[in-house]
Amino acid sequence: MNKAAQQYWNDFWEGKDKPELVDAWQFGDDPDYLAQLVIDGIKTATCSGYVFYELENAPLPKVDDYSILLNSKDEPVAIIRTVEVTIQSMNEVPEEFAIAEGEGDRTYQYWRDVHVKFFTEELRKIGREFSEDMLLVCERFKLIDVK
Repeated sequence: MNKAAQQYWNDFWEGKDKPELVDAWQFGDDPDYLAQLVIDGIKTATCSGYVFYELENAPLPKVDDYSILLNSKDEPVAIIRTVEVTIQSMNEVPEEFAIAEGEGDRTYQYWRDVHVKFFTEELRKIGREFSEDMLLVCERFKLIDVK
């Protein structure tokens, strides 16, 4: 975590019982746009490929995890708390979840098209192919603070 994100985290929790763990990260293709959707209350969910957690030997997100959202300049813009985590095949993600991701015209078709393109490109970089039944880590979150 960079210094700006750490300072934001410390300032937010000053005088309160601060959780020990926090992560700082950017959303995928367009961090500024996606972070703004969170700030505007439109985006309340996100997903990532399970395979990437496996390859990086990274822990899966858990309920009550906190994250600092970063913009494209790695500046902190908000704090979110994870409220739900499920693992499901991409072709089984419900429409309501896709809409909660808040992107584009907020339709399932838009969500599907964008995610097929994104995962196809990311998987190709690691020598893998996209599959409709690839596992996704689906998270719902709550906006806690805006910087």
